[in-house]
Amino acid sequence: MIIQPRTRGFICLTSHPEGCAAHVKQQIAYVQSKGKIANGPKKVLVIGASTGFGLASRIAAAFGSDAATIGVFFEKSATEGRPATAGWYNSAAFEQEAAKAGLYAKSINGDAYSDEIKKQTIELIKQDLGQIDLVVYSLASPRRTHPKTGVAYASVLKPINEPFSNKTVDFHTGVVSNITIDPVTEQSDIDNTIAVMGGEDWKFWMEDLKAAGVLAEGVKTVAYSYIGPELTYPIYRNGTIGMAKNDLEATVPTINTLLADLHGVSYVSVNKALVTQSSSAIPVVPLYISLLYKVMKEKNIHEGCIEQMQRLFADRLYADQPITLDAEGRIRVDDWEMRADVQAEVAKLWEEISSENINEISDLEGYRKDFFNLFGFEFDTVDYTAETNELVEVPSIK
Repeated sequence: MIIQPRTRGFICLTSHPEGCAAHVKQQIAYVQSKGKIANGPKKVLVIGASTGFGLASRIAAAFGSDAATIGVFFEKSATEGRPATAGWYNSAAFEQEAAKAGLYAKSINGDAYSDEIKKQTIELIKQDLGQIDLVVYSLASPRRTHPKTGVAYASVLKPINEPFSNKTVDFHTGVVSNITIDPVTEQSDIDNTIAVMGGEDWKFWMEDLKAAGVLAEGVKTVAYSYIGPELTYPIYRNGTIGMAKNDLEATVPTINTLLADLHGVSYVSVNKALVTQSSSAIPVVPLYISLLYKVMKEKNIHEGCIEQMQRLFADRLYADQPITLDAEGRIRVDDWEMRADVQAEVAKLWEEISSENINEISDLEGYRKDFFNLFGFEFDTVDYTAETNELVEVPSIK
């Protein structure tokens, strides 16, 4: 079939297999260009491995330190005349490239919150790898069914206590407008968001992996968070999502205690603002990222997901020197984003931005291109007018 991008708001409803493969190859080439990561991980589990930071983590581990990887994700395969999700095509391309490089790579498709998928993953580790030395937790989902109680939770994206009003942009049209988001009215909305996006499931994974004896001596585990500038605090860090991130970060001491007898350690890495399927859904954030991209590219310090994860692995998790943590015990690879000079320039541009000047003083085009790249579109090496086979399989998933 011929596959073109079809969007609804911040969602792209189609994805292109050849374009997704081009995106994966592009990320692999970047990691390879940086050379091998000394003392990097060798047997890695990535939970949430099909897009964004999770996919980039899997690529950084495999092609940066020749790691065997198992990826867990929840994606839809294609049916005739209907493309698969981007994460499915990404994972298929990753496995194909890993096989060419002689690297072990297998994937499990299903609800990572469920006990069933945890058990299936543990059996695969036992069967093929024995033990793992790194667990990356990078799940992003709007819903979670609790594996112990069966209760279904849905997260909400809202401020707390008072409405939040600020500028936002429709990145398809470039129209800048003001938006007001009403606050949550029920404590249950906050609690539900924490249940979906907090640290409980990360803890459950680590408990189950340890009980099964599949964690190696000195194992590391890392989960991802975001802080951002004060500009976005009401909708992000001080909003419902931020409460969930606080819970995620507060889980670190519990997991450290769990891993103590293995001399293992857990971290939360605070990452840079980037175009992901999740961030595109947050009002205000696409406009902020468009300005941030402009400033960081001009200063030659811009990074995408793969640059972030390669730096996290090479300069933080597996660096020779001890890992530097902030006052709250977090790894910071948002350090370049949060530089005072960067934030000062973004704040100045924020005051000036309008529909009339957005293409001159922001990198909205860069944002838009990155968004479509997520779904395999707008790669120069792909002919989008030609027919392509949508029925791509992930080799390890039967």
